[in-house]
Amino acid sequence: MTESLSGRLPAPTRSASPYGAQGSSANLADILERVLDKGVVIAGDIQINLLDIELLTIKLRLLVASVDKAKEMGIDWWEHDPSLSSRAPSRAPSAELTEENERLRAEIAQLRAASGPALTSEAVAAHEAEPGGRSGHE
Repeated sequence: MTESLSGRLPAPTRSASPYGAQGSSANLADILERVLDKGVVIAGDIQINLLDIELLTIKLRLLVASVDKAKEMGIDWWEHDPSLSSRAPSRAPSAELTEENERLRAEIAQLRAASGPALTSEAVAAHEAEPGGRSGHE
């Protein structure tokens, strides 16, 4: 009864090849290479209803592909996002927007001067609604 278990259990089997474990990682690398080369799209919708009333719908679309494959498909949004690419245009206001802002500020100042100190938002809206009232000097 004091017999050890090692005598009754078979010895653990060992793979004949010392690279047996590496075969599965090579297969995984091949699969990953194929997925990135071809691309995979995963799509799904989640819909939450309560008593036949749609409360929430979430549409999920996931594309897994290499950067080269994505560019082939015309997907390159990361190149235009300033937080992701140094080559993307900065978020600084353009000269065109700056000029428009200055023009609008001058027009507001003119409107205030013409109507007195108590110009309300209703008066501005009424002025804009008048024919030719919005920008008379353009």
